[in-house]
Amino acid sequence: MEISGCAAVVTGGASGLGEATARALAAKGAKVALFDLNRDKGEAVAADIGGLFCAVDVTSDDSVDAGLVAARAAHGQERILINCAGTGNAIKTASRSREDGSIRHYPLDSFNRIIQINLVGTFRCIAKSAAGMLRLEPGEDGERGAIVNTASVAAEDGQAGQAAYAASKGGVVGMTLPIARDLMGEGIRINTILPGIFDTPLLAQSPQHVRDALAASVPFPKRLGLPAEYALLALMMIENGYFNGEDVRLDGAIRMAPR
Repeated sequence: MEISGCAAVVTGGASGLGEATARALAAKGAKVALFDLNRDKGEAVAADIGGLFCAVDVTSDDSVDAGLVAARAAHGQERILINCAGTGNAIKTASRSREDGSIRHYPLDSFNRIIQINLVGTFRCIAKSAAGMLRLEPGEDGERGAIVNTASVAAEDGQAGQAAYAASKGGVVGMTLPIARDLMGEGIRINTILPGIFDTPLLAQSPQHVRDALAASVPFPKRLGLPAEYALLALMMIENGYFNGEDVRLDGAIRMAPR
Protein backbone atom coordinates (compact mmCIF):
# COMPACT_ATOMS: atom_id res chain seq x y z
CA MET A 1 0.00 0.00 0.00
CA GLU A 2 1.17 3.49 -0.84
CA ILE A 3 0.98 5.50 2.39
CA SER A 4 1.17 8.97 0.87
CA GLY A 5 -2.26 10.55 0.67
CA CYS A 6 -3.96 7.87 2.78
CA ALA A 7 -6.05 8.68 5.81
CA ALA A 8 -4.79 6.93 8.95
CA VAL A 9 -6.06 6.50 12.51
CA VAL A 10 -3.63 5.80 15.35
CA THR A 11 -5.07 4.88 18.74
CA GLY A 12 -2.87 5.76 21.69
CA GLY A 13 -1.27 8.25 19.34
CA ALA A 14 -0.38 10.92 21.88
CA SER A 15 2.74 9.21 23.22
CA GLY A 16 5.09 6.25 23.03
CA LEU A 17 4.69 3.71 20.24
CA GLY A 18 1.56 5.40 18.90
CA GLU A 19 3.17 8.82 18.72
CA ALA A 20 6.23 7.45 16.93
CA THR A 21 4.04 5.67 14.39
CA ALA A 22 1.83 8.72 13.85
CA ARG A 23 4.92 10.82 13.17
CA ALA A 24 6.31 8.20 10.77
CA LEU A 25 3.02 7.99 8.89
CA ALA A 26 2.80 11.77 8.59
CA ALA A 27 6.40 11.89 7.32
CA LYS A 28 5.30 9.50 4.56
CA GLY A 29 2.45 11.81 3.56
CA ALA A 30 -0.46 10.23 5.43
CA LYS A 31 -3.30 12.30 6.89
CA VAL A 32 -3.22 11.19 10.52
CA ALA A 33 -5.88 11.28 13.22
CA LEU A 34 -4.73 10.56 16.77
CA PHE A 35 -7.17 8.86 19.16
CA ASP A 36 -6.16 9.29 22.80
CA LEU A 37 -7.38 10.50 26.19
CA ASN A 38 -4.43 12.84 26.78
CA ARG A 39 -5.77 15.99 25.15
CA ASP A 40 -2.80 18.28 25.89
CA LYS A 41 -0.19 15.89 24.50
CA GLY A 42 -2.42 14.68 21.69
CA GLU A 43 -3.19 18.15 20.43
CA ALA A 44 0.49 19.08 20.58
CA VAL A 45 1.53 16.05 18.55
CA ALA A 46 -1.30 16.58 16.05
CA ALA A 47 -0.29 20.21 15.56
CA ASP A 48 3.33 19.18 15.06
CA ILE A 49 2.52 16.67 12.31
CA GLY A 50 -0.37 18.51 10.68
CA GLY A 51 -2.85 15.92 11.93
CA LEU A 52 -6.05 15.82 13.96
CA PHE A 53 -6.53 14.96 17.62
CA CYS A 54 -9.72 13.21 18.74
CA ALA A 55 -10.42 12.58 22.43
CA VAL A 56 -11.38 8.89 22.30
CA ASP A 57 -11.93 6.21 24.93
CA VAL A 58 -11.54 2.85 23.19
CA THR A 59 -13.79 1.16 25.78
CA SER A 60 -16.79 3.20 24.58
CA ASP A 61 -18.75 2.57 21.39
CA ASP A 62 -20.02 6.14 21.35
CA SER A 63 -16.55 7.61 21.86
CA VAL A 64 -14.97 5.54 19.09
CA ASP A 65 -17.87 6.31 16.76
CA ALA A 66 -17.52 10.04 17.42
CA GLY A 67 -13.78 9.89 16.83
CA LEU A 68 -14.22 8.11 13.52
CA VAL A 69 -16.86 10.59 12.40
CA ALA A 70 -14.51 13.50 13.16
CA ALA A 71 -11.50 11.84 11.56
CA ARG A 72 -13.41 10.92 8.40
CA ALA A 73 -14.91 14.40 8.12
CA ALA A 74 -11.42 15.87 8.18
CA HIS A 75 -9.44 13.31 6.18
CA GLY A 76 -11.86 10.93 4.51
CA GLN A 77 -12.29 7.23 5.21
CA GLU A 78 -9.15 5.74 6.75
CA ARG A 79 -7.27 3.05 4.87
CA ILE A 80 -4.81 2.58 7.75
CA LEU A 81 -5.55 1.73 11.39
CA ILE A 82 -2.80 1.40 14.00
CA ASN A 83 -3.93 0.14 17.41
CA CYS A 84 -1.54 1.27 20.16
CA ALA A 85 -3.98 2.21 22.93
CA GLY A 86 -3.39 0.00 25.95
CA THR A 87 -2.46 -0.25 29.60
CA GLY A 88 -1.26 -2.77 32.17
CA ASN A 89 -0.92 -3.57 35.84
CA ALA A 90 0.87 -6.10 38.05
CA ILE A 91 -1.26 -8.06 40.51
CA LYS A 92 -0.82 -11.73 41.44
CA THR A 93 -3.71 -14.13 40.95
CA ALA A 94 -3.71 -14.88 44.67
CA SER A 95 -1.28 -13.75 47.35
CA ARG A 96 -0.59 -13.68 51.08
CA SER A 97 0.17 -10.43 52.91
CA ARG A 98 3.65 -10.24 54.38
CA GLU A 99 2.31 -8.02 57.17
CA ASP A 100 -0.58 -10.03 58.60
CA GLY A 101 -0.78 -13.21 56.50
CA SER A 102 -4.17 -12.30 55.06
CA ILE A 103 -5.02 -13.76 51.67
CA ARG A 104 -6.49 -11.91 48.71
CA HIS A 105 -7.13 -12.66 45.05
CA TYR A 106 -6.86 -10.55 41.93
CA PRO A 107 -9.73 -8.01 41.99
CA LEU A 108 -11.91 -8.98 39.08
CA ASP A 109 -12.88 -5.42 38.23
CA SER A 110 -9.19 -4.64 37.67
CA PHE A 111 -8.81 -7.77 35.52
CA ASN A 112 -11.83 -6.80 33.44
CA ARG A 113 -10.55 -3.23 32.97
CA ILE A 114 -7.34 -4.50 31.34
CA ILE A 115 -9.30 -6.84 29.07
CA GLN A 116 -11.74 -4.09 28.10
CA ILE A 117 -8.99 -1.64 27.12
CA ASN A 118 -6.38 -3.89 25.55
CA LEU A 119 -8.47 -6.61 23.92
CA VAL A 120 -12.07 -5.46 23.52
CA GLY A 121 -10.97 -1.88 22.80
CA THR A 122 -8.64 -3.10 20.07
CA PHE A 123 -11.34 -5.26 18.51
CA ARG A 124 -13.88 -2.44 18.74
CA CYS A 125 -11.61 -0.17 16.69
CA ILE A 126 -10.82 -2.95 14.20
CA ALA A 127 -14.46 -3.83 13.59
CA LYS A 128 -15.64 -0.24 13.19
CA SER A 129 -12.70 0.79 11.02
CA ALA A 130 -12.95 -2.30 8.81
CA ALA A 131 -16.67 -1.64 8.28
CA GLY A 132 -15.75 1.81 7.00
CA MET A 133 -12.99 0.43 4.77
CA LEU A 134 -15.52 -1.81 3.03
CA ARG A 135 -17.02 1.31 1.48
CA LEU A 136 -13.73 2.18 -0.25
CA GLU A 137 -12.94 1.35 -3.83
CA PRO A 138 -10.20 -1.29 -3.93
CA GLY A 139 -6.73 -0.28 -5.01
CA GLU A 140 -3.85 -2.37 -6.28
CA ASP A 141 -4.37 -6.12 -5.74
CA GLY A 142 -7.92 -5.33 -4.62
CA GLU A 143 -6.66 -3.80 -1.38
CA ARG A 144 -8.91 -1.54 0.66
CA GLY A 145 -7.02 -1.15 3.93
CA ALA A 146 -4.40 -2.37 6.38
CA ILE A 147 -4.48 -2.70 10.17
CA VAL A 148 -1.64 -3.11 12.68
CA ASN A 149 -2.28 -4.12 16.30
CA THR A 150 -0.03 -3.96 19.34
CA ALA A 151 0.25 -7.02 21.56
CA SER A 152 3.31 -7.75 23.73
CA VAL A 153 5.87 -10.47 24.33
CA ALA A 154 3.80 -11.04 27.49
CA ALA A 155 1.31 -12.76 25.19
CA GLU A 156 3.81 -15.62 24.98
CA ASP A 157 5.91 -15.33 28.16
CA GLY A 158 4.00 -13.24 30.66
CA GLN A 159 5.63 -12.62 34.01
CA ALA A 160 4.28 -13.02 37.53
CA GLY A 161 1.51 -10.51 38.13
CA GLN A 162 0.70 -10.21 34.43
CA ALA A 163 -2.26 -12.58 34.18
CA ALA A 164 -4.67 -9.91 32.96
CA TYR A 165 -2.13 -8.16 30.75
CA ALA A 166 -0.91 -11.41 29.19
CA ALA A 167 -4.48 -12.60 28.67
CA SER A 168 -5.42 -9.36 26.93
CA LYS A 169 -2.37 -9.37 24.68
CA GLY A 170 -2.68 -13.09 24.02
CA GLY A 171 -6.23 -12.37 22.87
CA VAL A 172 -4.96 -9.78 20.40
CA VAL A 173 -2.53 -12.36 19.01
CA GLY A 174 -5.19 -15.04 18.92
CA MET A 175 -7.70 -12.98 16.97
CA THR A 176 -5.28 -11.72 14.31
CA LEU A 177 -5.48 -14.68 11.93
CA PRO A 178 -9.26 -15.18 12.24
CA ILE A 179 -9.78 -11.49 11.47
CA ALA A 180 -7.45 -11.73 8.48
CA ARG A 181 -9.59 -14.63 7.28
CA ASP A 182 -12.82 -12.72 7.95
CA LEU A 183 -11.57 -9.87 5.79
CA MET A 184 -9.65 -11.78 3.12
CA GLY A 185 -12.43 -11.38 0.57
CA GLU A 186 -12.63 -7.64 1.20
CA GLY A 187 -9.02 -6.65 0.59
CA ILE A 188 -8.19 -5.69 4.19
CA ARG A 189 -4.97 -6.96 5.79
CA ILE A 190 -4.21 -7.21 9.52
CA ASN A 191 -1.01 -7.94 11.44
CA THR A 192 0.15 -7.69 15.04
CA ILE A 193 3.43 -6.59 16.61
CA LEU A 194 4.60 -8.06 19.93
CA PRO A 195 7.00 -5.46 21.39
CA GLY A 196 9.53 -6.37 24.04
CA ILE A 197 10.96 -3.81 26.48
CA PHE A 198 10.60 -0.41 24.84
CA ASP A 199 11.68 3.04 25.97
CA THR A 200 8.21 4.52 26.39
CA PRO A 201 6.99 7.28 28.73
CA LEU A 202 5.66 4.61 31.11
CA LEU A 203 9.07 3.00 31.46
CA ALA A 204 10.72 6.42 31.72
CA GLN A 205 9.11 6.75 35.15
CA SER A 206 11.25 3.88 36.46
CA PRO A 207 14.53 4.54 38.32
CA GLN A 208 17.62 4.54 36.15
CA HIS A 209 19.01 1.37 37.73
CA VAL A 210 15.80 -0.46 36.80
CA ARG A 211 16.01 0.78 33.23
CA ASP A 212 19.67 -0.27 33.05
CA ALA A 213 18.88 -3.76 34.34
CA LEU A 214 16.07 -4.19 31.83
CA ALA A 215 18.33 -3.07 28.99
CA ALA A 216 21.05 -5.50 30.09
CA SER A 217 18.56 -8.38 30.01
CA VAL A 218 18.05 -8.02 26.25
CA PRO A 219 20.28 -10.50 24.34
CA PHE A 220 21.11 -8.08 21.51
CA PRO A 221 21.19 -5.19 21.16
CA LYS A 222 21.59 -4.64 24.92
CA ARG A 223 19.31 -1.65 25.17
CA LEU A 224 15.66 -0.74 25.31
CA GLY A 225 13.70 -0.76 22.08
CA LEU A 226 13.06 2.59 20.46
CA PRO A 227 9.50 3.66 19.54
CA ALA A 228 10.83 4.60 16.09
CA GLU A 229 11.82 0.92 15.61
CA TYR A 230 8.25 -0.12 16.31
CA ALA A 231 7.09 2.47 13.78
CA LEU A 232 9.46 1.07 11.15
CA LEU A 233 7.91 -2.38 11.46
CA ALA A 234 4.37 -1.00 11.51
CA LEU A 235 4.97 0.93 8.29
CA MET A 236 6.55 -2.09 6.65
CA MET A 237 3.45 -4.13 7.51
CA ILE A 238 1.33 -1.43 5.88
CA GLU A 239 3.46 -1.05 2.75
CA ASN A 240 4.17 -4.73 2.08
CA GLY A 241 1.01 -6.04 0.44
CA TYR A 242 1.90 -9.70 1.09
CA PHE A 243 2.16 -9.21 4.85
CA ASN A 244 -1.08 -10.55 6.33
CA GLY A 245 -2.31 -12.50 9.35
CA GLU A 246 1.06 -12.43 11.12
CA ASP A 247 2.16 -11.92 14.74
CA VAL A 248 5.76 -10.69 14.94
CA ARG A 249 7.94 -10.27 18.02
CA LEU A 250 10.10 -7.14 18.10
CA ASP A 251 12.21 -7.74 21.17
CA GLY A 252 15.96 -8.14 20.64
CA ALA A 253 15.50 -11.92 21.13
CA ILE A 254 14.45 -11.55 24.78
CA ARG A 255 12.38 -14.22 26.53
CA MET A 256 10.95 -12.90 29.74
CA ALA A 257 11.84 -14.58 33.03
CA PRO A 258 9.12 -15.52 35.54
CA ARG A 259 9.70 -12.22 37.36
